[in-house]
Amino acid sequence: MNKLPKFHPKHLTWLMPLILSGIMSGAISCFNVFLKIGAADGFLGIWLHAWMLSWMMAFPLILIVLPLVRKFLMKFVHMPNESAK
Repeated sequence: MNKLPKFHPKHLTWLMPLILSGIMSGAISCFNVFLKIGAADGFLGIWLHAWMLSWMMAFPLILIVLPLVRKFLMKFVHMPNESAK
């Protein structure tokens, strides 16, 4: 069986946002372009252009915002190893 190379766990801090921002920006830009122009000639090229621009915005934004959201939400999450206060 062919073994794929594996990333070190420390790379998850940028790989996860890269993949998630790509999927989300692709899906949302596709939906919005379709709503705007429908299944017109050149749809794929127009969508890919919109997607790349959206992804260029989404990836850095999620890198900045994700740690802030995580920090905020941790104020409301009970961790199992926390002692009762």
